Amino acid sequence: MSGLLAWSAVTALAPGHPIGQLAPQSWAVGAVLATGAALLPDLDHPGSTISRTFGAISQGLSTGINTISGLVYRATRAKRDSNRDGGHRGLTHTLVFALLATLGTTAVVQTSQKWALPALMFVFCGLTVRGIMNDWCPKQDALWITGLSAAMTWACVVWTAQTPASAAACGIAVGIGCVAHYVGDAVTEQGCPVLWPVPIAGKRWYPVAPPKKMRMRTGGRVELGIVGPIVTGLSVWLAAAALQNAGLMPFLGAFDLLPI
Repeated sequence: MSGLLAWSAVTALAPGHPIGQLAPQSWAVGAVLATGAALLPDLDHPGSTISRTFGAISQGLSTGINTISGLVYRATRAKRDSNRDGGHRGLTHTLVFALLATLGTTAVVQTSQKWALPALMFVFCGLTVRGIMNDWCPKQDALWITGLSAAMTWACVVWTAQTPASAAACGIAVGIGCVAHYVGDAVTEQGCPVLWPVPIAGKRWYPVAPPKKMRMRTGGRVELGIVGPIVTGLSVWLAAAALQNAGLMPFLGAFDLLPI
């Protein structure tokens, strides 16, 4: 939900910028990409939600990325960095990765909107379904996720057939989703090494985080009981405001959802 919230906020609060003037179809594609991308950094953890999305395929990819992330961490850590394997909350939890994901997505969409974009949408639809419905579907049911992802992809492709997607907007959506993930991790107990490889306090993998009193435990009562509902509510509100700006919901014309 944090990815959807970030995408909705950026598009709703920037009506004078091209990113805030997307057609409803392009906005929906971006919403799916940003929502899925909010799980993407956790691909470095073989036990994460994302690693279970497509069964053995995503599990194998996650194991490989975990290994690469650990190698990069150990090769670049400074003397004051903690002595850990660095597989999780390593390379994929940095702005460098977010930039690469943004540029990579843009390049993929520019390659072909007939096959490359649907393939990309299929992957991110899977991440979206797994992330949002993780508590309502069997954790190992990759077949169910795959089928629903294919249906969502087909619906998006049909709906956007007459409105070519903006490659830059797609890339930005993925970057926004990754950054939303970093912000969420930064307020947990471990923090997030988002600024790697910039040296801070003698560390290259400095865990950016607020003061300890402001942090929360991942999956704890504060996250699930307070932060989660707030993020969900804000996501729905700002998404409606963004779609209202895009002209998709004229029946809400009498309500100014976001007076700016």
